[in-house]
Amino acid sequence: MNSSATATPFVKASACGNDFLIIDGIQAPADLAAFSQRICERHQGVGADGVEWLFPAEDADVHARLFNADGSEAEISGNGTRCVAAYLCSERSREEVTIHTGAGLKVCTLTSRNDTQYEFEIAMGEPHVGEEFPIKLSSREVRGIPVSMGNPHYVIFVDQFAPGWQAEAAEIGRHRDFKHGINVELVNAVDRRNIATRFFERGVGETRSSGTGSCAAAVAAIVAGKAESPLRVHAPGGVQTVRWEKQVFLRGAARLVCRGEFYL
Repeated sequence: MNSSATATPFVKASACGNDFLIIDGIQAPADLAAFSQRICERHQGVGADGVEWLFPAEDADVHARLFNADGSEAEISGNGTRCVAAYLCSERSREEVTIHTGAGLKVCTLTSRNDTQYEFEIAMGEPHVGEEFPIKLSSREVRGIPVSMGNPHYVIFVDQFAPGWQAEAAEIGRHRDFKHGINVELVNAVDRRNIATRFFERGVGETRSSGTGSCAAAVAAIVAGKAESPLRVHAPGGVQTVRWEKQVFLRGAARLVCRGEFYL
């Protein structure tokens, strides 16, 4: 290693295959966006779906700012918040942590722990659900339900996950109807208590899981009369449980993967 290289410590964590780098804000460079994009790159960087930068907060245990893999800043990630909670519990031996996010304060309650594996239930707040509306794509028209979990989602019900769905989801994400982009969820209602999902997230692309996406998918399925709370949300990265009692509660696992230093 070159003696003049700058080393940035990080912790990597994963929640149902949705991976994040957790970095103390004291290490923050002037250009958070460019640095986040570089460290998230999976060949020349560490590799992750995003970076959770941690700063002091007067109203919470920590203030977490989320930057996606493309360098864009997002309001919140449910899975990223859970990864931050796992990190804080490992450092401070806590049973409950409050995290200040771009979507407000989120209280994370530890429900179980096994070595570096944690499970939390997070109070995600009240969802805002809009009326279903269509979008015209290059090949066809799709219909979806808009749901906000502090960040925007468009939920589409499908009978199956067709090959090449990612290209269509990407087209939806950059559609003119969504000036700030949108997270896209494809949902197959398996039965009243289970849904299968696929996620295509702003600033990242396809992800193996999504916390806020799981909440949005569950809420939309309940509103559409296809399911009822509590609901198990199945994704390629694992299963999360969503219950909706005025506000939404998200339960799932987070695992601390490793510590390291990133050299500039």
